[in-house]
Amino acid sequence: MSTSDSEYGSRAAQVGAEYPTRDTWTFAELFNEENPAATEAREAGKQFGATPVSRGAASTLTVLAKAINARAVVEVGSGAGVSGLALFAGMQPDGILTSVDIEPEHQNAARQAFRSVGIPNQRFRLIAGAALNVLPKLSDGAYDMVLIDADKLEYPEYVEQALRLLRHGGLLVIDNTLWHNRTADQGNNDDETEAIRQAVRDVRENEGLVSTLVPTGDGLLISVKL
Repeated sequence: MSTSDSEYGSRAAQVGAEYPTRDTWTFAELFNEENPAATEAREAGKQFGATPVSRGAASTLTVLAKAINARAVVEVGSGAGVSGLALFAGMQPDGILTSVDIEPEHQNAARQAFRSVGIPNQRFRLIAGAALNVLPKLSDGAYDMVLIDADKLEYPEYVEQALRLLRHGGLLVIDNTLWHNRTADQGNNDDETEAIRQAVRDVRENEGLVSTLVPTGDGLLISVKL
């Protein structure tokens, strides 16, 4: 629901929180320095319209991958390699990233980003194709973490596939779940927003998941598969 600042402040008080100012939010987003390879990948992505995860979201991905000692990760949406670099920074030294994207240009940029920091080819699988064609071919319960950041219209289907792919105790992470402030605005009913809302509901109502929605970047929905 669309909410004014005064209404938002009242709601924040009800849950025992004071909502952050723009400066506070920026301070949190930029808490960690970004390595040069990620900065270059971010700039490369702008050239062909691939919007990468924010710096704060990238830092969160690194922490999550490190926390579960991730060795096998699936990424739906390669972007320009920013999120992949963040995942590699937290994964185990022998970990393998499987990154799926329908755009070869995105994967070429990701490949260049990975090689720029010395990640050997055997540690990543870049699969070009529509995610809903590729994901069903991956093994059940074989992955520690799945990141979803691709076609918003297909988010509910991605969630269904991700839950099949994850091991028990694995992490599902969905980017753009706040969708530029549209998800919470009930007056916004465009198809992409509705698809994201459906994915969020599916995750929230799934008794096999423990979930939280973190307002870093454009929103990260994080779930543990029980």
